[in-house]
Amino acid sequence: MELDLERLPQHVAIIMDGNGRWARQRVKNRIFGHRKGAENVRGILTCCSDLGIRYLTLYTFSEENWNRPDSEVRALWGLLAKFLKSELPELIKNRVRVRHIGDDKGIPTSNLKQLLAAEIETAHFDGLTLSLALNYGGRQEIMRAAKLFTDDVIKGLYSNDQLSAELFSRYLYDPELPDPDLVIRTGGEIRVSNFLLWQIAYAEFYFTETLWPDFGRDDFIEALAEFQKRERRFGRTGEQVKNNRRPSPARAPAADIKFSRSGSR
Repeated sequence: MELDLERLPQHVAIIMDGNGRWARQRVKNRIFGHRKGAENVRGILTCCSDLGIRYLTLYTFSEENWNRPDSEVRALWGLLAKFLKSELPELIKNRVRVRHIGDDKGIPTSNLKQLLAAEIETAHFDGLTLSLALNYGGRQEIMRAAKLFTDDVIKGLYSNDQLSAELFSRYLYDPELPDPDLVIRTGGEIRVSNFLLWQIAYAEFYFTETLWPDFGRDDFIEALAEFQKRERRFGRTGEQVKNNRRPSPARAPAADIKFSRSGSR
């Protein structure tokens, strides 16, 4: 399997699904699966950094996840706290910028302080940007953006006829975040589950039966290779895309990609 290193997605977004089923297959509770899922993030971060992928967004906790049992919700926020505490030194070492997209309201105070501290400490980094979608919902984000724009119209900053897609995007949680090129969902489900609804208009989708705790380096490389088989037309014809295509860049076998962290090749 080969990857064209000049045609990698700039922004990969992942719906990390299947932790509970992974645990159930091993006769363990769901928290055990979430713990393994959190540990799995490290390997994907490493892969993105080493390949030069600029943005990684992880669907970490949706607004709908509040409907889960209280014990599971508490455990999920506890795992986030543990992840930030254990991984932040490594993220800083690798110049990974941490961002939060989602509603601050409702997030436990201790978790919110951790998130803000991580954002501040890594704000100046120029490597991979890791966006954590926490207390996030795509519909909620769009409604919030609409309200903020309406507020500015009332203030006289804009008129309704000035609204454009570009202007509206400035009211999203992170206006600087480019739209995802590739959305990966693990766990066998084929839906977007209220994730980045505005931003995924032209994203490519990759669905896999592999449960998130088992989704490793080779699986990620396979998703990237599949992405590179797609013809992204953005409303143009296939012939237009071919005529505008750049000369073939250098290629590198995926197996030759080197990894620096322990546990990775």
